[in-house]
Amino acid sequence: MAVKPVPEGSPRVTPYLCCDGAAAAIDFYVSVLGASERMRMPAPDGRIAHAELDLGDSLLMVADEYPEMGFRSPQAIGGSPVTFHVYVEDVDAVFTKALAQGAKELRPVRNEFYGDRTGQMEDPFGHRWSIATHVEDVPPEEMEKRAKAAMESMESMESTDPQ
Repeated sequence: MAVKPVPEGSPRVTPYLCCDGAAAAIDFYVSVLGASERMRMPAPDGRIAHAELDLGDSLLMVADEYPEMGFRSPQAIGGSPVTFHVYVEDVDAVFTKALAQGAKELRPVRNEFYGDRTGQMEDPFGHRWSIATHVEDVPPEEMEKRAKAAMESMESMESTDPQ
């Protein structure tokens, strides 16, 4: 029997998060995002060498830092340029729970022109998340109008910014 080039149950793209404190990160993602732990591989020194979490129909891989191999957390390198976008059933409840468990609010939850209610946070391990619940199906013509208005609003805010 031939081996499948993409293993069964593995999406094409899977984020692999490096965390200073992977066990606590796993607990956070299970508690806040509703992930379930698929597997955990401890290293002889007690660090987590590899773990896999199911998050809805997605897979999230997590491991502790291994600076000796160049595997560093966002906190070790001064932040992350990546934001993960996650849809949840109740963005307000998830966001509140995340903040209560040590996440930092980057942008409060609000309704967006494109039909999502969303907020951004940084988890206690330095990873950025956009948490959203889809609340409105916006037809293409309306989306175009709303996007234009949102861009114009951003431009007017930038022109009045004293910086």
